[in-house]
Amino acid sequence: MRTVASPNHGPRRSGYDAPDLIVLHYTAMMGGAEPAIKRLCDPSTEVSCHYIIDEGAEVTQLVPDACRAWHAGAGRWGECDDVNSRSLGIELSNDGYSPFPADQMDALERLLRDLTARHDIPPQNIIGHSDCAPGRKIDPGARFDWLRLARGGLSVWPRQGPAAPDSDAFLRDAQIAGWTADVSPDRVLTAVRLRFRPWASGPLDGRDCAIVADLARRFPVDQPRVTA
Repeated sequence: MRTVASPNHGPRRSGYDAPDLIVLHYTAMMGGAEPAIKRLCDPSTEVSCHYIIDEGAEVTQLVPDACRAWHAGAGRWGECDDVNSRSLGIELSNDGYSPFPADQMDALERLLRDLTARHDIPPQNIIGHSDCAPGRKIDPGARFDWLRLARGGLSVWPRQGPAAPDSDAFLRDAQIAGWTADVSPDRVLTAVRLRFRPWASGPLDGRDCAIVADLARRFPVDQPRVTA
């Protein structure tokens, strides 16, 4: 791992003394990680992240874990509406359309294992930018392999059983599982599908309801850790 210091960071706010959430992004830029690193280190952009992983698996740290990087913007996850103060941000060099190379995913898994062990972060708190900012962001996108992370204990995956479409139950269970952003029900549905069944379309169906019902039962989002 190399270090390239970004000036775009500050202290964590709102009583968060350590990260207990990890947000995954893609850079949506061509040319590999270097153009993204340059942008994330430019004070005029007012954006940054803690780590960036290029397609060849090189990991670069831009902001110390103890600091608040500027990667998530406006959003919400569970009871937290200051995601930057609560989280670590990881950018994956990717144009937004291409598959993520195996070496890059291997490097991500190694980094996640280290971070979750050091900061005691549970798998349900490893999320995408699209989860905390539904309708505004779609990264890490439909090509990202969430199932691979879940198989390694680095994310969650639902067990789907029979369920009937029920819009009220869907929203209730989605909120318990973390999707609490103040957006329309359609945007919540889009965020859930992007994560677990990205090629699905049409109105809410029983599979959508079964997904969030299982996540709410097995992986409810806990209250964030804050100092007194």
